[in-house]
Amino acid sequence: MKLLLNENLSDRIISQIVDLYPDSVLVKTLGLINTDDVVIWEYAKVNDFVIASKDSDFHQRSLLYGHPPKFIYLRIGNSPTSKIVQILRDKFGIISQFGDSELESILVLG
Repeated sequence: MKLLLNENLSDRIISQIVDLYPDSVLVKTLGLINTDDVVIWEYAKVNDFVIASKDSDFHQRSLLYGHPPKFIYLRIGNSPTSKIVQILRDKFGIISQFGDSELESILVLG
């Protein structure tokens, strides 16, 4: 599974999770910073990414449209990068099951 990390997440995360989530990237890396959520949503859909974000707008979009793409909602407030990395690593099993599920569109982690 590859993650597309929204611009509200640090670029330091990728290097610490790439062993578990190969080919994951940041929205910033793709030149999609300050881009409308619809564009990011469509990019993730076409390129088979799971979006990971603290942005509630993606949560609403996922509720309205379902998947693909799938969405991991990081409900952690203003947390350090190390906490985000820890969650993505510690919850790898749950995230993998979510990725394989045909029914689930949203995974809320906090």
